[in-house]
Amino acid sequence: MTPIRHPLRQLAILATLVLCATAAGAQTAPPPASAASAGNAAAPAHPQVEIKTSQGDFVIELFPDKAPKTVANFLQYVKQGFYDGTVFHRVIPGYLIQGGLYTRELKPKRTLPPIPDEANNGLSNLRGTVAAARGPDPDSATAQFFVNVVDNPRLDYVGNQSGWTWGFAVFGKVVKGMDVVDKIDNLPTGPQGPFIGDVPRPLVVIESAKLIGEAAHPTAEPVSPITGQVPASAPPAKKKPGAQH
Repeated sequence: MTPIRHPLRQLAILATLVLCATAAGAQTAPPPASAASAGNAAAPAHPQVEIKTSQGDFVIELFPDKAPKTVANFLQYVKQGFYDGTVFHRVIPGYLIQGGLYTRELKPKRTLPPIPDEANNGLSNLRGTVAAARGPDPDSATAQFFVNVVDNPRLDYVGNQSGWTWGFAVFGKVVKGMDVVDKIDNLPTGPQGPFIGDVPRPLVVIESAKLIGEAAHPTAEPVSPITGQVPASAPPAKKKPGAQH
């Protein structure tokens, strides 16, 4: 059963989609790769990254044509091996799983400088999509990312009035292993280390994140639910009991 959404709890969840500790690194992220030459050539294939975790593996397909800076930033961390040994430290049942910054000891790693927000790219936070986590400032994302477990249109860009209306930039989606994401989402959670709650038990370790090349036949990017876009995969018929939020 999907947990009941309370307005105050929902605001609290949005407020906690932040980078809890992000020490800026000395390096600067390289500029995104130049756009493919124009012409009648087919659209470029989308690179894919395999995330191996202590709960199983899943594959993320990236959308550099929609979120070039965010994808370039994510791939920079992947190629550096930054994510190896980090954890999914936040699991909100029926909502999302978040990780990519903290070690097994729940200590934050040193990151590259933050990047500009690309939430206004036409992509929606549908089930299975992957988005950049950030703080109240839209241009504060570094290494953290989250996977939407359900359709979360309230996390989409709606305007530049504030950091919250700006939304969260979708830059990829899970194309294989969504059952693993659901498995992580159904783990029991509680307080641990510096966090007052939502830490999965046991901790879910990212053993490796590896670029596996480009998809021969890129899948269609998710778009606004208004268009009737089908989510990455149908949500489970019945959720396992979890913490109420």
